[in-house]
Amino acid sequence: MRPHLLSRRPARSLYDCVAEGNAAAVIRAFSTSFGLASWLLAEPVRTDVRNVYALVRVADEIVDTLDPSLGREPRATMLAWLHDDVRHALRNGFSGNLVVHAFARTAVRCGIGEELIDPFFASMEMDLDMTVHTRESFDRYVYGSAEVVGLMCLRGFLAGDGTADRWEDYDRLAPGARRLGAAFQKLNFLRDLAEDHDTLGRRYFPGLDIERFCDADRDRILDDIAADLDAAAAVIPALPA
Repeated sequence: MRPHLLSRRPARSLYDCVAEGNAAAVIRAFSTSFGLASWLLAEPVRTDVRNVYALVRVADEIVDTLDPSLGREPRATMLAWLHDDVRHALRNGFSGNLVVHAFARTAVRCGIGEELIDPFFASMEMDLDMTVHTRESFDRYVYGSAEVVGLMCLRGFLAGDGTADRWEDYDRLAPGARRLGAAFQKLNFLRDLAEDHDTLGRRYFPGLDIERFCDADRDRILDDIAADLDAAAAVIPALPA
């Protein structure tokens, strides 16, 4: 589905500038490598990608907080508030939450709607209750937590190009954007395998016995990730420069 986007970027107020600066601070603080990589992107794509990442990061922090005094219900409430705030900001163009405000500016301009936002929050909600995944729940979780983020960033790239006919490429590029998001998420799962299991009590990869994890399990996961990266690499050259 081709997204609807604004024909030109709305003028930035001082509040907009502060909000987007706040989003940039989030990415710098939580991911040094991603923050540095974002500098390779031209504007306005750089700002749009940062605005998307900041919202994703805040939601992830809500569900993954290690504060033992914060139980499930307070986190669920905060996540619901965040989701509602995003919905209101998309309609009204404003939020008192600086991260949400920055995201809404990008979402409105780039055509990021509830068809991508709702699956993301659904996956975040899964982290509040689900500790072991089936193949179906794993695929659903990866789609909402990572593949839709790839699609959000793709819309930022195409909107940033400023050429209307670039949107003809969206359907062709979308599968690669999804696969890249999936690859990054699976790499995170593999990297954090022990911490997720020992600290958060989660096991993302379906059918995987953490206690008997072996080289064959690792290689199978890496082969799956490599296939995702190959699919993404095939379309990355077609992105606007």
